[in-house]
Amino acid sequence: MSVTAVPIHPIKKGSLTKYWIGIALVVLAAAALAYFGTSAVRTKYQSNEGFLAKNLGVNGVVATKSGLQIKTLRGGEGKSPTDDDVVLIKYKGTLRDGTVFDENPQAAMPVGGVVPGFSEALKLMQRGGHYTVWIPGELGYGPNPPANPQTGQPGLPANALLIFDVELLEFKSRAEVEAMQKQMQEMQKKQGGAAGGPAGGPPAGASAGGPPQGLPPEIQAQIDAQMQAQGQAPAQ
Repeated sequence: MSVTAVPIHPIKKGSLTKYWIGIALVVLAAAALAYFGTSAVRTKYQSNEGFLAKNLGVNGVVATKSGLQIKTLRGGEGKSPTDDDVVLIKYKGTLRDGTVFDENPQAAMPVGGVVPGFSEALKLMQRGGHYTVWIPGELGYGPNPPANPQTGQPGLPANALLIFDVELLEFKSRAEVEAMQKQMQEMQKKQGGAAGGPAGGPPAGASAGGPPQGLPPEIQAQIDAQMQAQGQAPAQ
């Protein structure tokens, strides 16, 4: 059986150039898709150091000498807290993968009584400000994160990079807070140690003749717990 040969016509020189340009564009497009398609994967598995290096300078992110990174979302006013102050903040803490490990709409804590990175960040904030903070593992909980009180297992990965969204609502000096606590305790003693007023009424000491209005009692209770954790009993 004879086979009829079909001749392959030569491609003109100009057409050949366009042909190779077309191939090159397809290859480049495929490479770009592969790069951007795996961007999330590369970010997920890169080291904390690599993540922070890439994060630095993005949309206003700045770093301190310690390696802490912070971004001001909304500037505040006035002075910044010091180690001798107690802050009232709203915060949410997440890991790199977005897992929320802690959040509180209104928490009080001594500036000097938290992990080094968070303490440093608080001292860079102003009242009314809103910030995002990236705390490297060595400025956070390091290789031995605290255990989950319910399970006894580590609550966070070792050397976890901690990311916080923080609003600084208010802050007062530790001396002011202790003075408020002392006045509250004295008023309660005068009221016979009652923890609250009649049913439906305000707590003891909350009337016009009560102690100066400062942090709410539930917030002061948080401060007590923080101080006791540091080995410093609240004012009696």
